[in-house]
Amino acid sequence: MKSFRSIGLVGVVVLGIAGGAALRSSAQERVSAASIEYATIRWDGRDNTHVIRPGAQVEFFGPELKKLAKPERTDSRSYYLNWVMNHLAKEGWEFSGISSDDVVMRRPVAR
Repeated sequence: MKSFRSIGLVGVVVLGIAGGAALRSSAQERVSAASIEYATIRWDGRDNTHVIRPGAQVEFFGPELKKLAKPERTDSRSYYLNWVMNHLAKEGWEFSGISSDDVVMRRPVAR
């Protein structure tokens, strides 16, 4: 009877270790907070919309936005912010959050 308990206990321990190892070696790479950078898109009208990139670099998108032909009956803010978001998405940025005037984008840092 004791041998059955011992075998059962060993089996439970082995299953626990195997389960823990399977969880730790998942296919998805974990990204730590230190390996993410953020950019903020600031809406300040078509002419002054800009992106604040990591390292405090500021890029104004007014000249590019002036070239776009906005469709009639389309909200200017939504249309132009969407264009800037898609521009950043091509560089690997993804949506992270939004406020009334800002859109925050993030991407993993290549280290």
